[in-house]
Amino acid sequence: MYSNKKVYVSTLHILVCCLAFLAIGVNFNAVQAQSATNIVKGTIKDAVTNEPLIGVSIFLPGTTQGTSSDVEGNFSLRVSQAATKIQFTYLGYKTKVVELTPGESKVLAVKLESESKRLKEVVVKGRSRNYSNKNNPAVDLIRLVVDNKNKNRMESYDYVQYQQYDKLQLALSNSPEKLKSNILFKKYDFIMKNIDTSKLEGTAVLPLYLQESISQQFFRKDPEKRKTIVQAEKKVDFGEFVVINSYVKHMYQDIDIYKNNITILTNQFLSPIADLAPTFYRFYVTDTVVVDGQKLTELSFSPKNETDFLFTGKLYVTMDGNYAVQKVDMEVGKKVNINWVRDLHINLDFNRLANGRYNLSKSVFRSEFAVTQNSKGGVYGERTVSFRDFRVNQPKPESFYEGEALTKTEAAERHDEEFWAANRHDTLSFSELNTYQSIDSLRNTRSFKRTLDIATMFIAGYKQAGPNFEIGPVNTFYSFNPVEGFRLRAGGRTTTTFSKKMMFETYAAYGFKDEKWKYFLGGTYSLTDRSIFEFPVRALRVNYQKDTKIPGQDLQFVQEDNFLLSFKRGTNDKWLYNETYNVDYLHEFRNHMSFRVGFKNWEQTPAGSLEYYKANYTPPTEGNPGTEKEIVDHITTSEVRLELRWAPNENFAQGKLYRYPIVNRFPIFTLRAAAGVKGLFNGDYDYQSLTLNIAKRFYLSQFGYSDVITEGGYIFGQVPFPLLAIHRANQTYSYQIQAYNLMNFLEFVSDQYASLNLDHCFNGFIFNKLPLVRKTKLREFATLKVLYGKVREENNPANHQDLLAFPAYATGLPVTYTLDKKPYVEASVGVGNLFKFFRVDVVKRLTYLDNPGVSEVGIRGRFKFDF
Repeated sequence: MYSNKKVYVSTLHILVCCLAFLAIGVNFNAVQAQSATNIVKGTIKDAVTNEPLIGVSIFLPGTTQGTSSDVEGNFSLRVSQAATKIQFTYLGYKTKVVELTPGESKVLAVKLESESKRLKEVVVKGRSRNYSNKNNPAVDLIRLVVDNKNKNRMESYDYVQYQQYDKLQLALSNSPEKLKSNILFKKYDFIMKNIDTSKLEGTAVLPLYLQESISQQFFRKDPEKRKTIVQAEKKVDFGEFVVINSYVKHMYQDIDIYKNNITILTNQFLSPIADLAPTFYRFYVTDTVVVDGQKLTELSFSPKNETDFLFTGKLYVTMDGNYAVQKVDMEVGKKVNINWVRDLHINLDFNRLANGRYNLSKSVFRSEFAVTQNSKGGVYGERTVSFRDFRVNQPKPESFYEGEALTKTEAAERHDEEFWAANRHDTLSFSELNTYQSIDSLRNTRSFKRTLDIATMFIAGYKQAGPNFEIGPVNTFYSFNPVEGFRLRAGGRTTTTFSKKMMFETYAAYGFKDEKWKYFLGGTYSLTDRSIFEFPVRALRVNYQKDTKIPGQDLQFVQEDNFLLSFKRGTNDKWLYNETYNVDYLHEFRNHMSFRVGFKNWEQTPAGSLEYYKANYTPPTEGNPGTEKEIVDHITTSEVRLELRWAPNENFAQGKLYRYPIVNRFPIFTLRAAAGVKGLFNGDYDYQSLTLNIAKRFYLSQFGYSDVITEGGYIFGQVPFPLLAIHRANQTYSYQIQAYNLMNFLEFVSDQYASLNLDHCFNGFIFNKLPLVRKTKLREFATLKVLYGKVREENNPANHQDLLAFPAYATGLPVTYTLDKKPYVEASVGVGNLFKFFRVDVVKRLTYLDNPGVSEVGIRGRFKFDF
């Protein structure tokens, strides 16, 4: 609660006054002489509606004596014989003072009048089932807070600067006995000494990760610009593969109560002061508080539906006409459809500036994760952010905001403990302070390295084979397909121990059916002092590959020869043998613009039942011998490439040997251009192509979110069908977001196309309202995919005999089609969060149902880890 400087004008005053009275050193006779009292009691009601008013502040002016009305509007107050006045104060009503006759008890029937200029409807009926926004002063107050949000945010100032201290920690949580007997840490005495029993009531925590930073923050309103200068940074280092800070910081994002939606653990929660808050929340006036002479109103809030992405808690609002938030204490309820979270609390404190406005002074975000709600053990996480030295409207020169928005001083990571002790906003506890040293000692133990190595193999798919090399991915060691039959593969890559600036990758595979070897050898060199995966990347990559591929299969973050993808529906025996030489340079900027330039020489040879032959072939029929196929053994292209990408505010789950983008609300633009050069390194064709892809997640608050991907492409020049856009088909049973899950491989090609993919997650909005289903915390999905395309006459083999014929079945039925007549459309509905990991969709194909080998309906699954 509040500090001793804060005086509650509430029922707590009775206790405070009694304790103060007992503390005064007076003799019994003096007390007896001065303590003769009378009783003033009565009922307080609304002057218009005659409704009883709850929580009215009642006190004697000039004294600390007071009380408040109960749920029926009744009150009783013992007053001294010398009292001459009693005052009644209530939010939204005019203050009323009643004269008292000294030495006389009194029964009052008090009627308070609405102060219509501030609040129009002012009746509180209590926390009944008949809750209504109408006649509720708490709702009216929230609307005033909403109306004044813009002027109370930091962004209302032209310039702001302040110092920020950020501390983020993770720890194991359990009973002290369970932690001490943990088999993973029992033999590490230096770790067990860090057990802390003061963080959580009845639970001990064992800190395992800690990071701190001190930075100067600058904001300019017009044109809007932010700049961060990191002055000091310190964090636990687990070594080669475990890089925690990037994803954890994404989980524990900044909490801005003034935003309509607050992102927590990859989900969006509606703020209690959002524009639509009264639609989803219940609000109650529960107290009136005076803090440092400033009158505040305590508002309690809770979700109307306990399973929605909403908070429960209290906030305190200033009554000085600014209606600013002074303090917030809120949590996420147990019934909210969020995974792994057993407990989640947020505390925000605001300090009053010299100009009378409030700024955020401290933010504490605590959470505890567990496999189930009833699990005794879990993971405790806490992020504490504090702010000092606020300065407003002190301009910086234009040149100050030029350059990168985030910079770090050269000495940021070299400060000693003496510096940190002097500059931390908060003092570390004994267990926190020892975390750095104890984890460093743990990391260097042989047994821990062995445990980490095994865990990395299961999670990342790689197993160390000495300090400089690791083998993997393990899920590609064995697979099978119609062309290669039983396929074995072995490979790996170098680690940062070998070189931080350079990495080599290789593998060899053998197919027991086609009896052919496949190879890959590649190297990447960083042109910075950072790893080739660490943003922003500036790296040169060169590789050679000779392997098989399915035309039109394009998987995200999954190896094509993953064992689980060996299982496919329908016929999928039209493959390619590819031999490619590739060199490219990637240059990323801190504003998240990037470009990639490169060259690719690609020789593709048909494999399986796929054949390349000229379109002048005529199959034999009765009475017509037909013509002989003019077989083309392979085609070769030499291609110059350019890719421009802009992903504003993109973050990564980034390790030393990997990184994956984390989806946020900002769009990602990718423009690709390519030009084939005939005669260059045996290139057979001249052509140009352009492709634009735009992807964005739209958060719709309580209605979930939509992932929308639009793409368009155009190919200039005359080319055979293998160089057209072979649309992304998927014949596996894995659900692919950017592929068409009921389209067959090689089924459609285009030289110009436009597509729209819409994947919406309702986040349990429907299931949470069904009594028998809500406990399962399932989530609903709906998807629509539309593809328009066309092949120009110059690229249609029916009109140009020298082009390669579209693939066909042995019966003569075509395999490959164009999209000239109508779009390809498929839709699906799905259920996610099965066992907290899986999503299953029922997919329906809506067009081109007469094509051979078509599946109209299919069931697809997808592994998805999400909170």
